[in-house]
Amino acid sequence: MAPSTTAAPAPTELSADPLRALSAEGVAVWLDDLSRARLRSGNLAGLVRDKAVVGVTTNPTIFQKAITGSEVYDEQLRQLALRGVDVGEALRAVTTYDVRWGCDVLRPVWEASGGRDGRVSIEVDPRLAHDTDRTLAEARALWWLVDRPNLLIKVPATKAGLPAIAQLIAEGISVNVTLIFSLERYDAVMEAYVEGLERARAAGHDVSTIESVASFFVSRVDTEIDKRLDGLGSDEAKALKGKAAVANARLAYQHYEAVFSTERWKSLEAVGAKPQRPLWASTGVKDPSYDDTMYVVDLAAPGTVNTMPEATLDAVADHGVVKGDQVRGHYAEAQQVLDSLASLGVDYDDVVQVLEDEGVDKFEVSWNELIDSVSGQLEKFGAEVGADGSTSPAHGGPSAAGK
Repeated sequence: MAPSTTAAPAPTELSADPLRALSAEGVAVWLDDLSRARLRSGNLAGLVRDKAVVGVTTNPTIFQKAITGSEVYDEQLRQLALRGVDVGEALRAVTTYDVRWGCDVLRPVWEASGGRDGRVSIEVDPRLAHDTDRTLAEARALWWLVDRPNLLIKVPATKAGLPAIAQLIAEGISVNVTLIFSLERYDAVMEAYVEGLERARAAGHDVSTIESVASFFVSRVDTEIDKRLDGLGSDEAKALKGKAAVANARLAYQHYEAVFSTERWKSLEAVGAKPQRPLWASTGVKDPSYDDTMYVVDLAAPGTVNTMPEATLDAVADHGVVKGDQVRGHYAEAQQVLDSLASLGVDYDDVVQVLEDEGVDKFEVSWNELIDSVSGQLEKFGAEVGADGSTSPAHGGPSAAGK
């Protein structure tokens, strides 16, 4: 169904359960975190049951923190060391196992929502962000390895990522497009999705089974622009602090409404295609002087996803005030914020390029740290094997690829 272009409804009555109030406004609540400890303890299932969570996102930083900060991966890593696998295979075995398990926990949500929610995302190796062909190969491998219909493959919205996104959608692989900061790049992402669906339809795929979200990053925009406003130091600059990120995201939703109401889109919708939902990512507030729920409640709009770190999820549950649709009806105000920033000399194009470059770099750093940590674990367990005289790490042993 195409997004509505009608005026925003009046704010709804305040709810005693803000997360469920968000859901009632058409916002899918997703958790931006996953770990084996969370899965083993039943915590994820509890969040689905008690806190309206209907999806999960991961990224290299999340896996780096999960795997290096817990002993729950030791058994599988020991078995992988017995097999003598390299660190790349070990990482894929470990991360795809967690994601597969997460998909299974959320399978009932996926079924109940007709495939819309109940999704778990896994990201391609961030070192491939500027290589289209290798991104495609990695994405296909992850799709095969996890082998769950409620998986989303995360592909960064770099220039090299765009053709990969279109091709994956054309092949019937559901995609979470990540690291979107600019409105121009967001338009290109939606074009890649629509083009991919057209190619999928021409190839005979059932397009109703293909799902995609576009992860538009929020808090990092304020972090970068606020830094530049602080450098200006004027009262006018100070008055704009903390406003750019929400304005940018609101305008992104305006672009979303425009794309998914065209005749071109309606021809795809007629055969079951679903709009690529905007997903608000990076919604944890970085500046402690700001309301810690602002990137959730101020971006409530129908047909969106908000993926939150657990601290933000808890904050919304505790004291979030859901005031209905806070996006439609605010487009002129949002444009005024960006115009005011431009009048002060804040270069929007430079900001978003810096954020994209930093985003790729940060994930690559996390991935390399994870490689180093897992390599150390494999070497340690391999040495233990050699010391006790059991199976050499260079030879066969029980496989833990599915452990």
